[in-house]
Amino acid sequence: MLIQNPIRFISAALFVVSAILNLPLYAQKAGKTDAIYSGLPWYDQNGKVVSAHGANIIKDKDKYYLFGEAHSDTSNAFVGFNCYSSKDLYNWKFESIALPVQASGKLGPNRVGERVKVMRNQKSGQYFMYMHVDTLGYKDQFVGYATSKNITGPYQFKGSILFNGKPIKKWDMGTFQDKDGTGYILTHGGVIHQLADDYKSIIAETNKQISSGFESPTLFRKGNTYYFIGSNLTSWEKNDNYYYTATALSGPWTSRGLLAPKDKLTWNSQSTFVLAIEGSKDTTYMYMGDRWSYPLQLSSATYVWQPITFSAGGISIPDYIQSWTVNTSTGEYASKKSDIKVIENTNKLIKYKGNWKHLSDSISTSRSATRGNAFSFTFKGIQIGLYSLSLPDNGYAAIILTDKKGKILVKNLVDTYTKLPSSTMVFLSPILPKDEYTLTVSVSGLKPNWSDKKKTNYGSTDYNISLDKLIIKE
Repeated sequence: MLIQNPIRFISAALFVVSAILNLPLYAQKAGKTDAIYSGLPWYDQNGKVVSAHGANIIKDKDKYYLFGEAHSDTSNAFVGFNCYSSKDLYNWKFESIALPVQASGKLGPNRVGERVKVMRNQKSGQYFMYMHVDTLGYKDQFVGYATSKNITGPYQFKGSILFNGKPIKKWDMGTFQDKDGTGYILTHGGVIHQLADDYKSIIAETNKQISSGFESPTLFRKGNTYYFIGSNLTSWEKNDNYYYTATALSGPWTSRGLLAPKDKLTWNSQSTFVLAIEGSKDTTYMYMGDRWSYPLQLSSATYVWQPITFSAGGISIPDYIQSWTVNTSTGEYASKKSDIKVIENTNKLIKYKGNWKHLSDSISTSRSATRGNAFSFTFKGIQIGLYSLSLPDNGYAAIILTDKKGKILVKNLVDTYTKLPSSTMVFLSPILPKDEYTLTVSVSGLKPNWSDKKKTNYGSTDYNISLDKLIIKE
């Protein structure tokens, strides 16, 4: 969401997050999970938060490779594109910084690199990485590319991809590879550019602009129908993404309305890619979206991955599936069966510190906006999760999970803000050895908040965090 460029400010508080909260922004326990969980921090094999936004996934041999933007919490400047691998789409192994910050030049220090996409050229076997390149003020935008002989990199940055000898001066972009191996660059507005056979230049503008906005262009094909998804222009804020269909990439494109129910803000996400998980019995088309969390994009931005539903009327994501599984061999997906114990916020074993408001309207919840106020819960089991009533005046919750000896296993800042109210899981620990653990959640005194170049304010109006319930897997 880049047309309404946020003023890149970070309050002084963010620079002292670790000092105030003694909070390194990563988990210390290696990540292990059993399903796709949307809207939560994910952890790699080293226990660090998975940082791969504006991403895509490609399958190579028996592995899936996730490429996405690495981020920091202090600036929107380019810090590299990360590569992760997985066999099950749940557990991700950090492979490499596939394209690091360059020593100088267009992807050097204090530049922008976003919406990275990787495709394999089927004729040469070479891997091509495409991305939006820009200044921090978004005044030098173009589509750039890099190449590698190995899928995990390192990739060599080649500069801008050219069409008729000129760069493509666009910001949000994507890629699409058709069944015959032809590659395409997508840019905001719905423009589709055909790549040359060697993927090193653009030879045609296959489709002209569809809409004046249409950011985060995402294109996929099922059968003889192409589906083209895009988002509205609302800075880092979520909105209702919409889509078009056509039987040819050149159009005509038919507007089909919203991807998810109206005012659900695409389940608080922005589209980035659709992965076809092809198997022996079915193909699941997985919508991949970003749940941005400016300014703490490293710590707290998460992912919304949902199976797409097809009908005679088009496609949709009619319901938000908090957790689901997919069989990568058969291509079939299913909602994850619940095997948890629920601990309500009124449970006497939950220890509250400071002043908390205990509300019980349609949803029973406990809330506080005072920095340092906290609650803790000690349990025996293998996993714990936190459900929160996310509201427009919520901020970042500081989470610490310790074992019975007091050793810190997980530390995280979790974003509990949403533009529209929703009760949802915001944190789930990795699966741990069965033992006794204590979860402590406190008000950080930080909130997602920013303004754009038009001085329009976005984000939370206060620092509240809330507890609806905890879930325990014993």
